[in-house]
Amino acid sequence: MSDMDPLKCDLLVIGRGMAGMASALFAANRGLSTVQVGMTGEIIFASGLLDLMGVHPIEEKKVWQDPWAAIDSVVGDLPDHPYAHLTKDEINTSFVEVLSFLQNEGLTYCREENYNSRMINPWGKTKVTYCVPKSMWSGVKALPKKPRCLIAGFRGLSDFSARQIVETLQHQWPKLRAAQIPFPDTSHVKEIFTGDILAQSLELSMNRKKLIESVRKHVKDAEVIGMPAILGMHHTDEIISELEEEIGVPVFEIPTPPVSVPGLRLNEAFIRGLSAKGVKQFPQSQVVKVRREKAEEFEVIVGHKPVQHTLLTKGIILASGRFWGSGLYADRHRIRETIFDLPVYQSENRNKWHSDDFLESGGHPINLAGVEIDHLFRPLDSSGRPLFHRLFAAGSILAHHDWMRMKCGSGVSIASAYGAVKASLRLA
Repeated sequence: MSDMDPLKCDLLVIGRGMAGMASALFAANRGLSTVQVGMTGEIIFASGLLDLMGVHPIEEKKVWQDPWAAIDSVVGDLPDHPYAHLTKDEINTSFVEVLSFLQNEGLTYCREENYNSRMINPWGKTKVTYCVPKSMWSGVKALPKKPRCLIAGFRGLSDFSARQIVETLQHQWPKLRAAQIPFPDTSHVKEIFTGDILAQSLELSMNRKKLIESVRKHVKDAEVIGMPAILGMHHTDEIISELEEEIGVPVFEIPTPPVSVPGLRLNEAFIRGLSAKGVKQFPQSQVVKVRREKAEEFEVIVGHKPVQHTLLTKGIILASGRFWGSGLYADRHRIRETIFDLPVYQSENRNKWHSDDFLESGGHPINLAGVEIDHLFRPLDSSGRPLFHRLFAAGSILAHHDWMRMKCGSGVSIASAYGAVKASLRLA
């Protein structure tokens, strides 16, 4: 496509992380012609869990069982938090829509609507989260009951240690034990394997049969079995059902460190489903230039030389992330937003970005940096006014939330994407 033949759309989504994917989904579901651009998002590095709100205040490390009560507390204490621009019904509706979409794409999630769930993480600790892949749900149900449980690791999968999980959790869950199992067709190869390679191999029936034979030798009196989250890439629920039927006990996955297979599954489900909904995607494409055109349109140049594309769009949702996603950039003097050069909320000088204590209990001030918005999710200028009528922002680029420590990353991304799309329709 040449500059003489621009692609026109109602909404351009900049970003391919959770906020970008959710924005494209909400827009497509509402009949907006949608284009999505950006580099591979942080989803592939995520655990596959969808947090809503888990910890507040951070410095007190207060963990909430009720995420909705936690949101009420956060909004009361931090009136500029992204959740303050949304109602409970809007946040819940955004989750319902995303979960329904993922289920239609073969990726089922489980949740207790009014409660957080607690589960095992890759290092043998426990964490709270809100929505859990169905493949991990038996582990959530087993944790409070603490039955006899086998944690099975695989030789060659270096980023998952069944022994470490058992030793770390032993005081909470005395009936845990660990086993190291050879993975099908890898025992003769002296090599370290990544989870995605093993997950792809389990799509083959013959490898699943070999795995079942290996696991059976270690089951003994186990009432439930936990394994690293590599049980298939595309047919995980079916693979787990087969394992449970053949082995005779419930099987659950445990997240692995990045790059995680559940994150890859989530990313693929979004890409597949959004394409089916007609979202035009420019993967691995950066925004080169943005110009304002007449009639409130934006002209956007995306891509890499010599192949670049011109887009004409009525509205833009900026979901480019923080530092990891290159939405924000810090030089020796200030933090800046990388596409529009929007004002960024930050401490007055670099010396104030971090606390003296590296392990500061309340986190560092830089974690709250980001773009400030009005009630319609429009970025604000230095005087507190929206910079553009139909430029919106969503996700981790928003200021006034420490998503990692608050355990609210996916929730903020999904809910703010919903709010931004809703605002774009209101202002159309």
